[in-house]
Amino acid sequence: MRPRLYIPGRCQTLFSFLILAVNAFAQDSAVLTNVGDPLRVGYACAEDDLQWAGMSCTQEDPCPIYLEISSIVPDGRKIFLAGNLHSTSATLGSVLLMSEDGGATWKEPVARVRGAAIDQIQFYSLQAGWAAGETQYPLPRDPFFLITTDGGSSWHQISVGEDGMAGAVVRFSFDSAQHGELIVDAGKASEGGRYLSYETETGGSGWTLHGKSDQLPKLKQVENPDWRIRPSKDGKAFEIEQRAGGAWKPLASFLIDVANCKAGVEELKEPGPLK
Repeated sequence: MRPRLYIPGRCQTLFSFLILAVNAFAQDSAVLTNVGDPLRVGYACAEDDLQWAGMSCTQEDPCPIYLEISSIVPDGRKIFLAGNLHSTSATLGSVLLMSEDGGATWKEPVARVRGAAIDQIQFYSLQAGWAAGETQYPLPRDPFFLITTDGGSSWHQISVGEDGMAGAVVRFSFDSAQHGELIVDAGKASEGGRYLSYETETGGSGWTLHGKSDQLPKLKQVENPDWRIRPSKDGKAFEIEQRAGGAWKPLASFLIDVANCKAGVEELKEPGPLK
């Protein structure tokens, strides 16, 4: 008879937490290999995530989970994509994808931020880069940056304002590895003005509020016209393309529908190409 593992009651909570952490790490760090078919970003229907988002998923009425890709930035041979995973009612977590080989393989170099979306990315040099977003559930709040100084191999998270601050990142721009500007939309009810203007002289590790206005301030937005994200013809995937002369070259595509969560079942659609 196979021996059974006994876990004392007071240790069960810690053990469960460790299992969830291991599952989350394995899910986020999986390498997706591009063989030409749409890639599927992994998502395990963890019960604590669904409960946190107020989602009620049943066998009869499962909860579909979707990927959204909102930003693309090249950095030398590397490519970075940013977005989020969401249901029809809630944002579940941020997604940052990186390819170091021109789109042949992809991985997530940083853990997902629960309830958040990453909207924009910028690299000033091959080493210095920023990804900006905010917690979107239940309302936009706690704008933040993920910052890298080693070309995307590692990232650390920095909050823009006080904990619980209402607001979403409108746009940001760095004109050096240290100096950057940021606009946050704090909502119509914000005292003193809806749009908050911030500046940093420390590469994004600290931000100073310089003003508030009801008019959206002008701020240069860095975009690369040689890269684009667009829906596939069948509407089932996001296609990543690079301009090559007068045409667009497809590099990779990612399925929009990534999981279908049911009560009591963790339906994990394995990361990788759709077969």
